[in-house]
Amino acid sequence: MSRWTIDEPTTLDFDGVVALKATLIAGSVSVLASDDRPSVMIGDIEGPPLLVGHEAGMLTITHERLWEGVLSWLRTHPCRAAITVTVPHDCPVTLNLVSADAVIAGMAARTSIRSGAGSVTLDGVTGDIDANTVSGAIEAQGLDGTVTFTSVSGDLALAGGAVDTLAARTVSGRIAADIDPAGPGRIEINTVSGEVALRIPESAGSTVALNSAAGRIETAFPELGREERTVTRAVTGKLGDGSGRLTVNTVSGGIALLGRGGGEVSEITPPRREK
Repeated sequence: MSRWTIDEPTTLDFDGVVALKATLIAGSVSVLASDDRPSVMIGDIEGPPLLVGHEAGMLTITHERLWEGVLSWLRTHPCRAAITVTVPHDCPVTLNLVSADAVIAGMAARTSIRSGAGSVTLDGVTGDIDANTVSGAIEAQGLDGTVTFTSVSGDLALAGGAVDTLAARTVSGRIAADIDPAGPGRIEINTVSGEVALRIPESAGSTVALNSAAGRIETAFPELGREERTVTRAVTGKLGDGSGRLTVNTVSGGIALLGRGGGEVSEITPPRREK
């Protein structure tokens, strides 16, 4: 195994990388798909050195002694780094972030993200995505695959992509998605107080169920029926051939389901919950 301890700006090149795993406390990490030789470029670095390892194609990046005495470091010292990594398009990526920000672009394999408070931007990622945050926000465009999102208060914003499955669960985070469900795709969103806004093509085929206990439900599809139940309100029905499934459940968050004809994807804003 090759291993480097980095405490100053450095660039490393590798013969081949088949998987990437990076753990960062603060700062930023950019993971970019490239046909060139894989590399790690480390810019500003403060606090404990970074430990870079490369074994059997597995590339790892982490703070040295991350879990040994790291709390004492955080109390009295900065602990951050700026990292740019280039890897092949089909390289699986795993990021563990405390408060660091991340950008991931052009990847076509599985991407797994665990984030505390940092923001994450995904651009043109076409593999399966699994994102788990506390308060960090996820912004993405041009996705194609399966997206799983779990958060306490972090927001999720998706634009301009075709997804097979979107499964999102949050307590108070807002979810806004302007996407094309791929074929008989599945969209399933659950929130407590987070607002939800979805825009799908007017030609989409999906069986729809929108449910909220106290939030307002708005839809641009007249073929969907509205129900006022004892405890919850609901909008249900079938769009097109009904081959896909679209389900949204909230307690007090508002829900908006909008239709899109032609034209460009634009920003959408979730409805506020009723008072």
